[in-house]
Amino acid sequence: MMSTSRLWRASSVGWGLTLFIVLVAIGLRGAWLTADPPTVGEVGIVWHDEGAWTHNARNQALVGAWRTDAWNPIFIAPVFTGLEYLSFAAFGVGTWQARIVPAASGLLAIIALMAGLWAISGRRAALLGGLLLATSYTFVMWNRAALMESTMTACIVVSWAAYALATTTQERSSVWRWGVLAGAAAVAAFFTKAAAAFFIAALVLEAATSWWFARHPAGLKPGGSEDHLPISPSPHLPIFVGLCAATAVALAMLVIPYWTEFQFYNWEMTVTRKPTYGLEDFQNRISYLLRHGAFTRMWPLLAAAAVGVLAAISHWTTTRPATRLAVLWLLLGLLELVVHDSGNERRYVMFVPAVIALAASAMHRRDATTTWNGAGVLVAVVAIPLTYLVAGSLLRLVWLTDIEANNYRLTVRVSAALALVVGAAIWWSRVRVSAWLGRWRLPAAAAIVMVVVTVGTDLTLYAQWARSRTFLNYEASRLIGTLLPPGTLVHGKLANGLSLENQIAPIFVGQGFGNYADRLVRDDARYILTYTLPESGYEGEVILDVLRQYPQRRVVTEFDVQETPGPDRAALIMKFPDGPEPRARDK
Repeated sequence: MMSTSRLWRASSVGWGLTLFIVLVAIGLRGAWLTADPPTVGEVGIVWHDEGAWTHNARNQALVGAWRTDAWNPIFIAPVFTGLEYLSFAAFGVGTWQARIVPAASGLLAIIALMAGLWAISGRRAALLGGLLLATSYTFVMWNRAALMESTMTACIVVSWAAYALATTTQERSSVWRWGVLAGAAAVAAFFTKAAAAFFIAALVLEAATSWWFARHPAGLKPGGSEDHLPISPSPHLPIFVGLCAATAVALAMLVIPYWTEFQFYNWEMTVTRKPTYGLEDFQNRISYLLRHGAFTRMWPLLAAAAVGVLAAISHWTTTRPATRLAVLWLLLGLLELVVHDSGNERRYVMFVPAVIALAASAMHRRDATTTWNGAGVLVAVVAIPLTYLVAGSLLRLVWLTDIEANNYRLTVRVSAALALVVGAAIWWSRVRVSAWLGRWRLPAAAAIVMVVVTVGTDLTLYAQWARSRTFLNYEASRLIGTLLPPGTLVHGKLANGLSLENQIAPIFVGQGFGNYADRLVRDDARYILTYTLPESGYEGEVILDVLRQYPQRRVVTEFDVQETPGPDRAALIMKFPDGPEPRARDK
C-alpha cells in the first residue's frame, strides 16, 4: 500500500502536470488571437464565416436588436450566439473578443476530457489525453476561429465526461448530478449546432444499454479487471431528466415561439437544401472521408482508437459505459457524415476528442474473457469502415498530392479493398480475434511513441504557422472602419466577414437564404465587399448576381486578405459611381 507521503507526492505531480497542460493549451490558443487562420495544413477554416455566424450577437451588442435583416443564425446556433453576445457585451465587439468563445470552449473540452479519462482509466490516461487534445493542431486552430464547431464539441465532451463520472461514482446524489449534466450538455450541443443530433442518439442508446444491463445482471459474468469494478447506480433516469429538462427549456424559449424560423434554419437550410441522397452521393461522401487531413495528422491515435473500438464491441457487456459511449460517438458521427456531409473539414473537429479518448483508454489493462453472441460478426462488420479510414488516412500521405487527381481514386480503392480483406479475415478467425481483443492493451512503449509522434507533428505545424502568420483580415476590417462611417450598409457575405473591427451594417446574402430574395433591389446599400483574387466573386455565385446588377460600379479601394494559399485581395466597390445618391433604375 502506498504511504501517505508517496500518495501526496503522486497527487501533487498529477495536479502539477494538469496545470502545465492547461497553461500550454491557453498559450497555443491565446497567442496572436487576431492572426489569420492557416491556409495550409488542410484545417479548412473559412475566416469570413466568423462575421456571418456572430452576426446576431454583434447586432445586439451594437444596436440593441438581435435581428436587423433576413440572416439570423441565432435560430440554428442559439448557444453559440448567446456566448458571443456575452463576450461582446463584456469586452466590446472585435475579432479577439469573438474568438475568446471558441478558445474558452476548447479549454473546457480539455479539462472535461481529462476528468472523464481520469474517472475511467486513471491519471496517466487523463494526462496523456489532455496533452494530446491541448496540442492537437486541428483542435487548436478551430479553437481560434469564431465558429460553432469548438463550442459544439466542448458540449459533447462535457456530456461524455459527465456520463463517465456518473457511471463511476457510488453516491446516488453524484449519479444524479452528473447524469442530469450529461443530458443537458448533449442538448446544448444540438442547440449550438444541429449536427450534434447524432450524439443525443448515442447517449440515449448507451443509457438504454446501461439500464438493460442493470436490469439483467445475471447476463454479466465475471471476466477480468473491468468486470470487477464496483457497479454504480444506473444513470439512465438522470440522463433522461437532463435531456427532457433542457429540451423543454429550448422548446419554450426558442422553438415554439419561433417555429417558422427554427424549422427553416434547422431543416430546410441545413438538411433539404444541401445534401442529395442518391447512391452515387453516398459513394462520394464515403470517399470524401479520406479527403481531409484531420485523421492523417492524428494517425497513430486513429489506429489505436480503431483497435480499441473493436475490443469494446467484442466485449460490450464488460466494457466501461463511458468507453461504449465514445465508441458510439465515433461510429454514429461517421455515419452522420456519410448521410449528410463529409466534404467539409469543419465536420471532423468533433472527432478529435473521441479518437483521443479511445486511444488513451486503450492503455488501460484489459482482461475480459467473456463475449456476447454475435460479437465476432459485428466486429468484422465494424472493422471494414474503420480499416478503410485507418488505411486511407495513411495512404493519402503516399499517393494523395491532388484531391482531383487519379491518386485520390487510387487511395479510395486500395483502402476499400484492404478494408474488405481485413473484415473477411476477422470474420474467418472471429473467435481467436475476440479472445485477443479481450486481452489487448496498447503497450507503454507504443503509447509513448504515439504521443511523441502526434504531439511533435502538431507542434511543428503550429510553429510553421506561427513563423509565417499574418494579420491581413484583421487589418482589412480596421481599414473598412476608417473608410465607412458606422451604420453604413454594405452588401455581400464578405461584408459580414470584415465587420468585426468596425461598425458597418453588413447585408449577408446566401444561396437561397439570408437576404437572397431582395439581393438585386438593395439600392439602399451603396457598397459591396467582395473578392477580386483569386477571382472576382470568389465567395460564390450569388455575389456575382449582385455585381452583374450594377455594371457601372467603381472600385473604391482594394486590400490584401488571407483566404487561400495564394495571394488574395478584396475590394470595396461603390454601386453608383455617378454621385452620392442612388441612380434611378432603367425601366
